[in-house]
Formats: sequence, structure tokens, C-alpha cells
Amino acid sequence: MRRVTFFDVVIMAGGLLMVFLAAQNAGPALAAARGDGTPGTFTATRVECVRHPGHEQCTWFGDYRSADGRVRRDGISFYGADRETFRPGQTARAFDVGRRGHVYGPGGSNEWIVVALLFAGGAWLALRPLLRRPRQAAPAP
Repeated sequence: MRRVTFFDVVIMAGGLLMVFLAAQNAGPALAAARGDGTPGTFTATRVECVRHPGHEQCTWFGDYRSADGRVRRDGISFYGADRETFRPGQTARAFDVGRRGHVYGPGGSNEWIVVALLFAGGAWLALRPLLRRPRQAAPAP
């Protein structure tokens, strides 16, 4: 059996951390992919943009109200919106899956892909040192 080195332990711990983070986000990511959540309305109030070389990333912030009036979230972002998506005061259908930072539009999201890749990569890193075959000793000359 192959010896597990300190480096292997560090890699395995990193993999387990990735699996933990993926598992923690799996529920909301799957709910967002399916369009599950509390339906309501998002009202845009402001946009914040960051420019990078050759790219601009914008986020719309506003207020979310559930359709039944029970949930009110102010200063929340609308996932996947760019500069041209809204004008201040404009409303859109949205749903809340319980994520702290944002709500989603009717199209949902593809965040589940990143979560699945994070889980698979973490599992691979965590198990890889244990699954490797021991090195064969070189034949004596």
C-alpha cells in the first residue's frame, strides 16, 4: 500500500473543503435551476458596475416583495441582470430561494453547474491519494 504524505493530506483536506462548500450551496442552486422558491416582485433601484479590461460586470439592486406580502427584502440584488436589464423603478417577476444576497428571475440560473463541478473536483481531490496504486519498484540491474 502506498504511503500517504503530508502533501496528500493537505490536498485531501482541500478537496473535503470543496465538497463541504458545494454541499452547503446545493439546495439553493438546485432550487434556482428549477425555478422553485417564493414568487414575488423585484423593483430595481440602482445599478452598480465594475469595469475590467474588455469587460463590465453590473449588478442591479432593489427591493423584493413576495406575492403574498409576507417576505420583504430591501437592498437585494437580482441575479444575472446587466446594465440594460432594468431602469430605476422598473419591476420584474422574481423568486426567492433563501439566498442571502440575491433573488432570481423567471429563467432561474445555471449556478448548479458550478456547484456540481466544485463537488466533483473536491471529491476527486479528497479521494485521489487513496486511489492511487503504489509505485512498482524498479527492477535491479
